[in-house]
Amino acid sequence: MTQALQHLLNTLVLGGTYALLGIGLTLIFGIMNVVNFTHGALYTFGAYAAYLACAALGLDFFLALPVAILAGLALGALIELVLLRPLRGSDMDTTMLVMIGAGIILQSGTLWIFGGVAKAIPTPFPDAPLQIGPVSLSWLRVFVFAAALALIAVTYGLINGTRLGRAMRASFQDADTAALMGVNVGFIYTATFAIGSALAAAAGALLGPVYVVFPQMGDLAAVKAFAIVILGGLGSISGATIGGFILALAEEFGAGYVSSGYRDAMGFLIIIAVLLVKPTGLFARAERIG
Repeated sequence: MTQALQHLLNTLVLGGTYALLGIGLTLIFGIMNVVNFTHGALYTFGAYAAYLACAALGLDFFLALPVAILAGLALGALIELVLLRPLRGSDMDTTMLVMIGAGIILQSGTLWIFGGVAKAIPTPFPDAPLQIGPVSLSWLRVFVFAAALALIAVTYGLINGTRLGRAMRASFQDADTAALMGVNVGFIYTATFAIGSALAAAAGALLGPVYVVFPQMGDLAAVKAFAIVILGGLGSISGATIGGFILALAEEFGAGYVSSGYRDAMGFLIIIAVLLVKPTGLFARAERIG
């Protein structure tokens, strides 16, 4: 029982960051119909931005986190303006090739600048874990879970309770009609890609101190983000959130009770099983983002 509780606590921490990855990707794919192959590179970018803010600028980790999120927001807006906006109206294959190239450039640039040696992000949290009954959890992981939940709540509030969110939902349903109603669809696309990128950067900045930071860390994260979107259902923020926790649950309990070597495989086996029953995903929504 103690071991199961420990895995459950680890699931909550990991699931929150997975949810951030999935939400960012489902926003971009759902509204813009763009397969964002830079998502993993943006995750890595967020981790390195937090590392630079702490190591180079001397900022506290609590200040480095918003710096990383804002940096991801800015980079996402730049990618949309420079690469995607000129391709608007092009076929999906062309856009995919451009995004694949952009992802490779970002990863290679990170390797060139920082080298292949892993970096550690310093945090102010004590080494002594928080004891919750028979299980323990590091203070860093507690903060990661709380911060991820806060960011998920902010995203829900943005999408469902603001004018920008209403415009984003309208663009998801029908971009042409939304444009006729006065929505600046070009701005919505830029904002959507920027917000999705910021969420990916946030996930990287949160998980960077938990593990280590290295140029290829976003590769597996990107694959998992796509899996979460497929599992939850395209266009559903709720589905991406729940899908992130389902994937984390499968990984944690698979590693604990089967083998740590099959940690990543267990999650994808769950996804395959779900899609065999419901190919559209668990929470697919045909009409709106939410």
